[in-house]
Amino acid sequence: MQKLKYLIKRIINMNFDNFFKTINEISEKHKINKIKLFFDIIVCGIKYQAGYSDYKLYEMYKLNKKQRETIVTRGYNNAIIKKYNDKRFIKYFSSKALFNQKFSKFLKRDYLILDETKLLEFQNFITLHPTIIVKPDSLSCGKGIEKITVNKKNYTQVFNELLLSNRIIVEEVASQCPELAKLHPASVNTLRIVTLGGKVIVAFIRIGNNSNVVDNFNHGGMVAPINIETGIVDYPAIDKDGNIYDKHPLTHEDILWLQIPKWPRVKRFVEKACKVIPEVKYVAWDICLSKEGPIIIEGNDFPGHDLYKLPPHRQDNIGLVPIFEKRMKEMENEK
Repeated sequence: MQKLKYLIKRIINMNFDNFFKTINEISEKHKINKIKLFFDIIVCGIKYQAGYSDYKLYEMYKLNKKQRETIVTRGYNNAIIKKYNDKRFIKYFSSKALFNQKFSKFLKRDYLILDETKLLEFQNFITLHPTIIVKPDSLSCGKGIEKITVNKKNYTQVFNELLLSNRIIVEEVASQCPELAKLHPASVNTLRIVTLGGKVIVAFIRIGNNSNVVDNFNHGGMVAPINIETGIVDYPAIDKDGNIYDKHPLTHEDILWLQIPKWPRVKRFVEKACKVIPEVKYVAWDICLSKEGPIIIEGNDFPGHDLYKLPPHRQDNIGLVPIFEKRMKEMENEK
């Protein structure tokens, strides 16, 4: 019944222009009959709760039944979120202000939450940190995040502009370790670490590109999986357009086989953060690895499944469902 409700909701909200555009793109690129694609996407939506975006992103037209069953689709991901994340506590993740307050000891950098009374505090903050990161309180996917430099002449104007745009989170710029900074110095190249029931189950490195300040996959960045046992990047990076990189295209630094520094410490740090709000059991953490150790950039109670085992990152075209199922079974036994 839950799957049926989800499917009906997706159909009602579907962008049919993009749906048929997706069919045309796949058909032209791979010479597959459009009618066959149409019905195959419908079947995948019913059987695997995969939208047409999933179908394209994970190249499900290339997969057999057993392989398709291992793909973490939008519907599968949503079901995990609904089961394990208590709605009463997700406010601490959806609001960056509440998140910073709740996880302040894990941030390891100065921050300020603006309101109309904080002009003097803002002046003092930019005196210590002339270059700052500003964020909206609630947007995701890197939207509205900007690195700016403020001085004594323009701080009042900047303060008012930030309030008007609801970019009320002001943070000291996180300083990353040299090993990750050299990949793309313009952005903080974060580790996306996903936990379920307080344990790390999958991890990625996200790397900026084209001198963008954010490393987000949906804003021109690239992503590569990290082996959670060794901390080694054992697949190449890929961007949203499907370009594959063994080395960064701008800096020419190696991505493939990169060893993430202090990896065991990073995992312990994230698993400790899970204990702050244990009612939210499925979280994607964005971690900056500084010279001193890991720091939290933010946590996401709605982990984006679009990074999970993309085609260049799969062995035998097997996705992450077996890993999720194994962890969920362990959680049942831990009760």
